[in-house]
Amino acid sequence: MNDFLNFILLHLPWFWLCVMVASLVIEAVTFSLTTVWAAFSALIMIFLSRTPIPLRWQFLIFFLVTIILMIFTRPFAVKKLKLGRVTTNVNSLDGQEVLVLKKITQFEKGEVKSSNGVLWNAMPEENSEIPKGAVCEVVRVEGNTLVVKEKKI
Repeated sequence: MNDFLNFILLHLPWFWLCVMVASLVIEAVTFSLTTVWAAFSALIMIFLSRTPIPLRWQFLIFFLVTIILMIFTRPFAVKKLKLGRVTTNVNSLDGQEVLVLKKITQFEKGEVKSSNGVLWNAMPEENSEIPKGAVCEVVRVEGNTLVVKEKKI
């Protein structure tokens, strides 16, 4: 163990380079914007390791810079990169009015037409029957089926 530590102490810039590469590889696999900050910190540490700062202080600086970067820059980066949000056109159907083309019953899916002309399978929100020609409101989307409720006119 002592030989390994001496080896690391003699080659600190290479150690920090390995930490940086490992962090970037993990980030490339996960793309969660967590280990990229450690990679930036390791880049800084490559240069700081050329100074006579003891290893334990280098680790402390590394962890502090990583945490500071994560706290202050990650929210901005997540917002700009729009991570964690999957938006589709289906989300715009909630609350939209649709026209029933095929009667909808509790036990049989019907068919509705949205305002953009797309035909959808539909089922009632409540255990009710919705006749052909009725106007309904989309309550939610479950897979490729719209859950609708009849609008009272």
